[in-house]
Amino acid sequence: MIRCEISLFLKNVPGELGKLTAFLGDAGINIDAITIQDASAYVQNLFEARGKSLKRLASSASYTSMRRDSAEFALVRLLTDDSDGAISILRENDYLFDSNDVMAIDITNKPGEFAKLTKKLGEEKININYVYGSVSDSDGKCLFVFCPEDLAHAEAIFEGK
Repeated sequence: MIRCEISLFLKNVPGELGKLTAFLGDAGINIDAITIQDASAYVQNLFEARGKSLKRLASSASYTSMRRDSAEFALVRLLTDDSDGAISILRENDYLFDSNDVMAIDITNKPGEFAKLTKKLGEEKININYVYGSVSDSDGKCLFVFCPEDLAHAEAIFEGK
């Protein structure tokens, strides 16, 4: 199923995640999935992309500033049960964010299920840019969020899953 993922940079200081999640919770918006990473990894990928393409994506001064500032921020990606409401709250509270369509799939929590999904995508030559997931309990379902390069093709493969 295609879902709207919200990505934002959050100050990497105590209490910021609590403030963000309180805004959402107070509005009755549930977080279905979340991943948080040090933004310096994201910035490092920009440096690597620049090196591979030999194209400058920003000025040298910008890269130096980005490298220094990235340790102060975390990259947060999340799915909510009300993306429009979450986006409104982020706007109202002056968060810098972006939204992107991703694929969210519920699977059974047993060995090999994740492998079946990723194998199907590989057989169809669909690259996965990133993935994250969660498990509620050993007998329950898992929710995995994929960001495939070809979302429409990936959706067609798993339609009805």
